[in-house]
Amino acid sequence: MANTLGDDLFPEARNPQGTHVINERCLLLTQEGHRLVLVSGMPMAQYAVGDRMSEAHAMVSLIDVGWADQNDVARAFGYSVRTARRYQQRFEEGGLAALGRPRGYPQGRARLAASRRDWVQRLKANGRSHYEIARQLGVSVQAVRKTLRRLGWKPARVVAQTQLPLEPRTTTDPNQPSVEPPSSTHSPVSGGNPKLSAFSASVAPSPLPRSLDTDPAHRWTDRLLARLGLLEDAAPLFGCAAAVPRAGVLLALPALVASGVFDCAQRIYGSLGPAFYGLRTSLLTLLLMALWRIKRPEGLKEHSPQDLGRVLGLDRAPEVKTLRRKLACLAATGRAAQFGQALAQRRVALRGAALGFLYVDGHVRVYHGKHRLPKAHVAQMRLSVPATSDYWVNDACGDPLFVVTAQANAGLVKMLPGILEQVRSLVGQRRVTVGFDRGGYSPKLFLQILRAGFGVLTYRKGRCRRIPRKRFQLRRTRCEGRTFLYVLADQEVRLLKGKLRLRQVTRLKDNGHQTPILTSRRDLSPAQVAYHMFDRWRQENFLKYLCDEYALDALVEYAAVPDDPTREVPNPVWAAVDAQLRQAYAQLDRLQAEYGLEALLNLEEQRRTMRGFKIAQGRLGQKIGNAWQRVVQLEKRRATVPRRVPVQSITKEPVVKLAPERKHLTNVIKIVAYQAESDLLRLVAAHYRRAGDEGRTLIQSALASAADLEVTQTELRVSLAALSSPHRTRAIAALCEELNRTNTFFPGSRLRLRYTIHEAP
Repeated sequence: MANTLGDDLFPEARNPQGTHVINERCLLLTQEGHRLVLVSGMPMAQYAVGDRMSEAHAMVSLIDVGWADQNDVARAFGYSVRTARRYQQRFEEGGLAALGRPRGYPQGRARLAASRRDWVQRLKANGRSHYEIARQLGVSVQAVRKTLRRLGWKPARVVAQTQLPLEPRTTTDPNQPSVEPPSSTHSPVSGGNPKLSAFSASVAPSPLPRSLDTDPAHRWTDRLLARLGLLEDAAPLFGCAAAVPRAGVLLALPALVASGVFDCAQRIYGSLGPAFYGLRTSLLTLLLMALWRIKRPEGLKEHSPQDLGRVLGLDRAPEVKTLRRKLACLAATGRAAQFGQALAQRRVALRGAALGFLYVDGHVRVYHGKHRLPKAHVAQMRLSVPATSDYWVNDACGDPLFVVTAQANAGLVKMLPGILEQVRSLVGQRRVTVGFDRGGYSPKLFLQILRAGFGVLTYRKGRCRRIPRKRFQLRRTRCEGRTFLYVLADQEVRLLKGKLRLRQVTRLKDNGHQTPILTSRRDLSPAQVAYHMFDRWRQENFLKYLCDEYALDALVEYAAVPDDPTREVPNPVWAAVDAQLRQAYAQLDRLQAEYGLEALLNLEEQRRTMRGFKIAQGRLGQKIGNAWQRVVQLEKRRATVPRRVPVQSITKEPVVKLAPERKHLTNVIKIVAYQAESDLLRLVAAHYRRAGDEGRTLIQSALASAADLEVTQTELRVSLAALSSPHRTRAIAALCEELNRTNTFFPGSRLRLRYTIHEAP
C-alpha cells in the first residue's frame, strides 16, 4: 500500500525527443531519419529528412488548408517566412513539380565564371565598393554581399590580384604580328612630294590595344574583358573578306590620321572608361559615318552592323543607342571647344600656306522646337525666327578651320573680335587678312582689326558716290591656273572723319552695277583684291554643301540648358512706344499734306489774307496741333524707356538655350571629315581632268564602293571595286599609289594600309 501510495498519480508529461510544436494542434516529429507531420494527432505528411520537395509540400499544405500560419510553419521547419511564401508561389504556378529542383545549375540563369568569388574578393581587397563590383560582374549588389558573407571577407585581408595574360602570345594571327610598333603614324614619304606633306607629319606613338580573340567574327573574350572593366577599347581585328560593302571609305584613313583627330582626342578626352567601344572606335565610327553620308545615328538602322563592323575591324559596329551614349559621355566633359582648337592648331601646322586669307561668315540654324529661343534673321526666308547662329572660319581654299557658336545670335560685328583672338592664338604673329561680308561692316571695328595686326577685306555698306565710267579699267590676274578679268576702279577713301584710310576697289558689271570693296592691303593689285573678295563664295558653297551632304542643320539633341538671365535684349515696351511714335509722325505728315493742298487750292477772291485762310481751316489746324502734341508726348515717353533690358525682366519662362556641347562636337567631326575629303580631292586633281567640277563626286563614289580585304602579318590590303568608267578607275588607281606612299597604319593596330583598285572591264 505504501508503495502504491508513493507512486505519482500524475507523472510529468514530456514530448518525445525530436518533437517540434508548430501550434496548439500541429506537431512535427523527427525520428530515425524520417519526419512526421501530425494534425490533431492524425498524420498529415511523412517524408525522409533531406527530401526538400516533400518538405516544401508539407509546409504549403499546412498553410493553404489553414491549420497553421506562415510564421509558425517557418519557425518549426527552420526557414524564413520569405522562403515559405516563395514555396507557396511556386506551388501555385507549377504544382508539385515546381517545388523540386533539378540537379546542376538552375536552367535559364546566366552562368557566371567559376572564379566569381575570387574576383569579388580581389576587387573588394583593392578598395572597390559593392556597387562597383556588382557593375563590373553584372550581378546584383545583394549577390556581392552574400558572396562576401559566405567567404567571411574581412577588410584587413589583402589578396594579390592575378594578372590576365594580356602579353603578346605566340600566334599566327595576322592581326597580331610579332613586329615592333611603328615609330610614328606615318613614315617619311620618299621623294619629297609636296602634295603629300599634309599626310606625312610624324605623330608620337601611343600604346596599342591588344586582343585575346582570334576570330574577327566573334569577339567574345574582348567583350567579357570590357564587361569586367579590364578593357578600355577593342583592338581592330580584321579577317579576309570579299566585296565588303562601303569598305572604300578606308581611302580616307591617311587623311584622318594625319589630321591628328585620334591623338588630340586621346590627349583631351583621355578615355571613355571600360568599354568595348572605346574612344578611338567611337570617334572612328562617327568620322566614317560622315563620309558614308549616314547623317544621324538613327541612320545606322538601315545598315548591317556586321558589314560596317568588318570595315572597323570589329564583329559589329556600334548601334544607335550605344553611339548616342558615347556622344553624351563626350559632351558631358565640356571639352568640344578645346578639341576643336587642338585640331585647328594641327591644321595650321599642316596647311599654313593656305592661311594668308581667312574668311568669316555666319550660318543660322532654324529651330522648330518647343523652347523659347532668341530670334535671328534668315536671309533665305526673309524672316526673323527662333534660331541658333554659328560663325565659321575657313581658309583660302574654302576648307573649315574652326567654328564658334554665338551667344543669343550676336552679330558678326560683336563676334569678330573674339574670333580674331582665337585666330591669333593659332597663327601666331604672321600676317593674315580677314574677309567677311557686309554683316561685319563697321569702321570702328576696322580700326580695332587693324590695331590687332590683321588685314581687312570686305564690301562697303550703305550709299556712296558713284564713280564715273571713264575711271574704270580692264584688269586681269592669274590664280590657280586660271585667268580672271575684271573692270575695276581703284581709289583711296577716308572714314570716321579722316581717322581711317582704306583702299576702295570698285567693280563695274555689264549692267552698270558698281560693287565697292574696302581693304587695307595696298600691296595687292586691284584684280587680286577683287579675286580674293569674290573668292569668299567658296565659303558659301561650303556651308551649302555641308547642309546638303552632312546634315549641318540637323538637331543633335533636344535638351536645353539655362542661359544668362542678365543678358540684354530689345525692350518690347520701347518697341511699342516707338511704333506709336511712327504712327503719330505718319498722321502728322498726312494732316500737313492736306493743309498744304488746301493752301494751294485757296481762292484769293474768297480768302485774301492768311488770317482768313486759318480761320476757314481752323478745324484742320487744330488737328495738326493735336498731332504735334501727341508726337512730343510720345518722344518724351520713349526717352524715359530703356531701349534694352535684361531678358529675365520681360518673361516669366525660364531663360534657356539649346545645349551646345554635343552639337559643337558633331560640327568638329564634320569639319575633320570634310577636310579629309578635300585632301583626297587635292591628291586626285592632277589625275582627273574634271576635278574642279566632278572631283567630290568621284571621291564620294570611291568612298562608298565595295572592296576586298586581305590581311597579312604586317598589312591590310584594300582592293576597291572598279568604278563606272575606265578614266575614273584610273584616277582612283593613281590616288591609291599616292596614299600607299604615306605608309599609314590603321588606327590602333600595326597593320599598314595598302590600296589597289580592280581594273575596269
